[in-house]
Amino acid sequence: MSKKAIVVKKQTISLRAARAVIAAAVAKAEEMGFAVTVAVVDESGVLKAYERMDGAALVSVQLAQDKAYTSVGFGLSSDGWYDFIKEDGPLAMGAPSGIDRLVTFGGGYPIKVDDVVVGGIGVSGGHYTQDMEVAKAGLAVLS
Repeated sequence: MSKKAIVVKKQTISLRAARAVIAAAVAKAEEMGFAVTVAVVDESGVLKAYERMDGAALVSVQLAQDKAYTSVGFGLSSDGWYDFIKEDGPLAMGAPSGIDRLVTFGGGYPIKVDDVVVGGIGVSGGHYTQDMEVAKAGLAVLS
């Protein structure tokens, strides 16, 4: 077997881009007047960069990471998962308990470049609608 058949090159978010996403998200949370935790993961869901603002709730630490992880799992936002499962009883019952780290409310988004998932962002600390707004501000720095 050739080396080309053995090795697959993956596209992933750079540390520089991950840090820029976090800085933009934190700036938006500061502007909105609340503290958040922001996590950026790579294409495999492994933590790439992370920041917990002073005063961010303890539960936001894991939730931010899990929202980011959720978003790269299928390239679907965390709130998109709710829409995906809500009308399917067996899936709605099984997915949250059967998929580790799955979050089905807002604040997690895949980070895509040319329709390829290269990472994900997760924000936690406010109401999920606020987390979504902060995450989108973080993503905007990449466009």
